[in-house]
Amino acid sequence: MEIVPTLEVGGAQRMAALLSEALVARGHTLDVVALGARTGSWIEDGLTTLAARESRLHLHFLGKGAGLDLSIPPRLGRLLRRLSPEVVHTHLHTVKYSFPASRIVGARCYHTLHNLAEHEIEAAGQRFHQMAFRAGVRPVAIGDAVAESIRRVYHLAPVACIPNGIPVSAYRAPPGTRAAVRAELGIPADTLVFFSAGRLNAQKNHDLLVDAMRALPRDGVDRLALVAGEGELRGALEERAEGLPVGFLGVRPDVCRLMAAADVFVLPSRWEGNPLVVMEAMAAGLPVLATDVGCVAELVTPGTGRLVRDGDVAGLAREMAAITREDARQMGRAAAAVADERFDVARMADAYDRLFMG
Repeated sequence: MEIVPTLEVGGAQRMAALLSEALVARGHTLDVVALGARTGSWIEDGLTTLAARESRLHLHFLGKGAGLDLSIPPRLGRLLRRLSPEVVHTHLHTVKYSFPASRIVGARCYHTLHNLAEHEIEAAGQRFHQMAFRAGVRPVAIGDAVAESIRRVYHLAPVACIPNGIPVSAYRAPPGTRAAVRAELGIPADTLVFFSAGRLNAQKNHDLLVDAMRALPRDGVDRLALVAGEGELRGALEERAEGLPVGFLGVRPDVCRLMAAADVFVLPSRWEGNPLVVMEAMAAGLPVLATDVGCVAELVTPGTGRLVRDGDVAGLAREMAAITREDARQMGRAAAAVADERFDVARMADAYDRLFMG
């Protein structure tokens, strides 16, 4: 059983969906439980379509409301007792709802931390996680930086360190996609496009990208920044970017096509775990300019992109100004080769399969 807060668009939800698909393909029977209601997201739609044709996959939505919902533990408990899973795998803040009932049914419990432990959950939640880990929930890290944060915050080692994975081949766009998408968006062929994708919130810090665009030199190079995503800071970001060549595209189900139209991917986050979107960009053949946070340096190796300090506007602007279209092509080819070698979802699924069944 995979338990997530919701199936709305997010990195943890995407990883849980990819893992679920892969485990079902390996012959496991799997229940995916979303504590919240249906969201109609493309992640949910993909799992719903798979469940309709695959008898070993079942989806459950508990309709959790905002905040602490005390109706969820007994409802989840009844579901656990009825299904009696061998393994319960939790994500984000779901441990407090699932752990008591999971112990009753005797399931082996694993919790994947999708971010540095300091940022994964609030202080009260950290105290509950500390108790749950001591009582038998096995923490799993998604990268070395996350593993170190587990030791730092919870004073114990993760049971495994399993990097995230993606369907690498799905991010290789068909020939002609770049020109087609640029035509749709009205982008000239000679414009150098910087692309970013993620929630428009404090963590993702798109302020840094906007400010770097403002700081770029007026050197005659036509540059454009595009941001896919939605969030509470969109209005403020649009106001901050007024007069700059920055476009906000909202939530897009075709991020892969947008990447094909771009030259460079930018991740300006204040903190991260092991971000899928960096893997996706590299699989799409894009170099990555990113802040050196979380596990990003474990992904963006020399020759595949460049890293700057968190919040370093001048540093990011300097790297954006220095990169040429030929630089982008060369680093993009190196990034795609790394993605082929390291990021395929099968590697992640094999590791979790061994962990769960070991």
